[in-house]
Amino acid sequence: MRALLASLLLLASAASASAQSGPPKDTLQVVLQRGQLVCGVATAGVGLSIPDSQGIWRGIDADYCRALAAAVLGSADKLRFVATTTQQRFTALQSGEVDVLIRATTWTFSRDVTTGLTFTGINLYDGQGFMVRKALGVKSATELDGATICLLPGTTSEQNVTDWFRAHGLKFQPVVIEAAADIQKAFFSGRCDVYSNDRTDMTGIRSAQGSGAADLVILPETISKEPLGPLVRKNDGRWFDVVRWMNFALLSAEELGVTQANVEQMRSSTNPEVRRLLGVEGDFGKQLGLTDAWVVDMIKAVGNYGEIWDRNQKPLGVDRGPNRLWKDGGLQYSPPFR
Repeated sequence: MRALLASLLLLASAASASAQSGPPKDTLQVVLQRGQLVCGVATAGVGLSIPDSQGIWRGIDADYCRALAAAVLGSADKLRFVATTTQQRFTALQSGEVDVLIRATTWTFSRDVTTGLTFTGINLYDGQGFMVRKALGVKSATELDGATICLLPGTTSEQNVTDWFRAHGLKFQPVVIEAAADIQKAFFSGRCDVYSNDRTDMTGIRSAQGSGAADLVILPETISKEPLGPLVRKNDGRWFDVVRWMNFALLSAEELGVTQANVEQMRSSTNPEVRRLLGVEGDFGKQLGLTDAWVVDMIKAVGNYGEIWDRNQKPLGVDRGPNRLWKDGGLQYSPPFR
């Protein structure tokens, strides 16, 4: 009996030690004390998160990281990007290596329920498709029977292709490559006939080819819904609220006409919702554990959602589509600030 009790106490002690050394329970407090946000991004997502020739991260997801740093710490410079692969991204967040994951990750049932992580919202509505070289002579995905397709392992993209081909009675040969940059190289070198990923990703890759873009065709079929958004660890309610309402504030700012250029001027607005959004009235910042100027700092750093889109996706020729504000026929809108 004593031996059993000793074993139980040992297990309890080990569990307690493990819990103490695990990821933080109050990420907001950790970030504030550290004075820096650690944001997990993709390794090479054109228009989403990719370093430019000077090593500066560009893209919608990269700007969301900057927005969050500005909201929490008052400066978009108090930020460290951590590039994560599709295989390691969830582990990086689960372990506490990063504070938040903003890297073109699709919100699915299994990811939301079984990983110990949770999505805070959707910053980009996307859908998966197929890109081929024009020389292949293919006009529709239904003509891809027997094709070789470049895919990232462990992604929704891989499962979507498998499901779609099965549903249409077609076969394909997967070419599975772990790194996003390597899979693009494989496609352009002719190792596979087809590149399949989210349509924004493919449009960005095609646009980056310059004059060679004319040799690439994105087929008309969209085979899935891909709602992409930031993730945080579960049971960290205050941090969840901060990341969720960061997204909503960017959308509200666009809807209310608050921009990077006029945000200071808009603090004098007589519109009650603008005044609440910008911290002139109410105590929403305090309720989140932030300053009253958290939205002002964020908009100064990156602009509103529309400005982020225009800076990162519009030059690539990506149609905003469902990512338009609801008032413009899209799906994006924020609950009210009241």
